[in-house]
Amino acid sequence: MKKISFGTSLRNPIFRQLYLAQTISLLGDALTWLGLALLAFELADKAAPIVLAGALTLRVTAFTLLSPVAGVVADRVDRKPILIITHLGRMLLVCLLPFVNSIWQIYALVLGLNIFNAFFSPTYQATIPLVTDASDYPQAIALSSMTYQILGVFGPGIAGILALFIGARDLFLWDGLSFIIAAILIGTLPENLRTDAAAAGNCSIRQIRSDIQVGTLRLWTDAPIRYGLLLQLVASIAGAQILVNTVNYVQGKLGHTAVAYGWVMMGFGLGATLGTIAIGILPQYRSKILTLLGGGILINVALLGADNVELAPLILLWAIAGCGQSLINLSMQTLIADRTPTDLQGRVYGAHFAWSHLWWAGAYPLAGWLGTTFGDRTFLYGSLIGLALLTVVHFSLAPDRFAHTHAEIWHTHPHHHDFHHKHKHEQVIEVSTVDRSTHLHPHAHSQVSHVHVYTDISHEHF
Repeated sequence: MKKISFGTSLRNPIFRQLYLAQTISLLGDALTWLGLALLAFELADKAAPIVLAGALTLRVTAFTLLSPVAGVVADRVDRKPILIITHLGRMLLVCLLPFVNSIWQIYALVLGLNIFNAFFSPTYQATIPLVTDASDYPQAIALSSMTYQILGVFGPGIAGILALFIGARDLFLWDGLSFIIAAILIGTLPENLRTDAAAAGNCSIRQIRSDIQVGTLRLWTDAPIRYGLLLQLVASIAGAQILVNTVNYVQGKLGHTAVAYGWVMMGFGLGATLGTIAIGILPQYRSKILTLLGGGILINVALLGADNVELAPLILLWAIAGCGQSLINLSMQTLIADRTPTDLQGRVYGAHFAWSHLWWAGAYPLAGWLGTTFGDRTFLYGSLIGLALLTVVHFSLAPDRFAHTHAEIWHTHPHHHDFHHKHKHEQVIEVSTVDRSTHLHPHAHSQVSHVHVYTDISHEHF
């Protein structure tokens, strides 16, 4: 990948408006998810990890079941109405969260929110390459990802401070306002967001089933993407420990306030931002495989010593973990964009969104169980599980070798007649107009198969 200039993609007016809508709604989301953690702690006290694990499991279940369908629909219809409806639907539901007084209501509203989110997220991801040029979409993806991480830095801190003045429940109303503004920005886009496949309009049940299979097959038959997808499984185990058990550790074991919890999660977001910037400013990174591996190591090693540290070291460790998760997620997004035709990207992003969140559907209950069963050794055991899985995935599935076949080709090259090189020709040849002793020879290269070290950079053979 060439050196990324994050401002380049903002010269595109369509992407610029989409990006602004995303930024506003993500800021509101940062308030809501911190408010949800505080609400769970308010209603369930020490059982908050179980409540959070349950809510987040419902979230990823919705993603897993509906995202592949969302990806197919995004390839077949105008994407603008999908983006608008999903914003307005989430606005209505999030405005009900301030009135929650029992745990089952949290579960119901979280499920409803993420049914809409299951359609929004893969549609938005697939729209970035649609509205940007091939040379610009890596910058656009990186900028979008970096913004997500930056808001992860500032959002929890802002939410923690606001919670002291307005209470955790009123944070949800601010998120509702952000959804309204984002929907207006998307609705005023100057053109439709259709792919060429959308013009065909074939959205039958059989076609939807076939397209879901296409998206999933492309994920699992492409070796680099398959490796990255399984590295996201590794990252989900560590990431779930952070999202589920941090609030109990900070406010329960260490006895700090919601503001301190916000600062810890800010550290996680800061690390994720730095990981995104690190990828963006490198002139080239030759193999995303190494980047994925490095991210998996960072996020799991950060958890090893986190069970017995005070607030400041915990913030540092979570920053390291956030960096690792960002390296994995951004590499996966660009791998899919690099290796998937534009008219199939909705299906592949939808399938990827489903599979990557299926990992979290298992990781969240595991984190909740570890948090309530092992107490002081929660993060240690989560890290050991993640590192063991990382070792198995890397040594069995990393595409460090790349085998393929070059078809037979014909080409011509100059040939010179002199005293030492004389021969007869049985066919007419093209003679040079400059030097009549020099002419062009047709030449064949036979079909050849070979294996070489995997790299993301295209290679040439002569």
